[in-house]
Amino acid sequence: MNFGFLLFNGLEELDLVGPWEMISVWSKFFHGPGQRMLIAEKPEPVTCAKGMILQPHISFEECPPLDFLLVPGGEGTRTEVDNPELISFVSTQAESCQALLCVCTGSFILHRAGLLNGRRATTHWMSLDRLRALGDVEVVEERIVHDGRIWSSAGVSAGIDLALAFIEHIAGEETAGKVQLGAEYYPSTRRYGESHSHEKAPQYLKDR
Repeated sequence: MNFGFLLFNGLEELDLVGPWEMISVWSKFFHGPGQRMLIAEKPEPVTCAKGMILQPHISFEECPPLDFLLVPGGEGTRTEVDNPELISFVSTQAESCQALLCVCTGSFILHRAGLLNGRRATTHWMSLDRLRALGDVEVVEERIVHDGRIWSSAGVSAGIDLALAFIEHIAGEETAGKVQLGAEYYPSTRRYGESHSHEKAPQYLKDR
């Protein structure tokens, strides 16, 4: 099995790195996918939304058929939905993929590739209405939504939970539990400050 992670300029770092960590622990220690690839349109560095620079392993042209593909979200999705090369890559790879996963506003890329029509899906809470406005997606306000071979999650850190849920689905609860322990992913229940409602969201979140 091989697992691809889509790269593009302006992607949200944790959308990608969180799932990468979980899938990599699964792969390295618990017989998960044998190959993990960072894939971009061109074989040159990609700059993420907050300045992290990532080097792809492989370009679209060189990429073999994938078993699994994860699409992150972030500011870059607003322009990448109009990138014919990227959308063609996703739709072509979807023909062989057992599952496609998207985090945050990565859902808009899957939609543009024709993969969410008539499906249940979610996205970052600030973009739920924008996803609803597309008219052909049943938008669900949950952290993780699984519909057939399509998996979607809410924003940013939700991608970690998405990856663990996916691992459980494929490899079982015991394996997912071992990955969770290996990554020491046991989120604190503490909430900081008072900005925990949509109405109090800072402006930068509204620009996703």
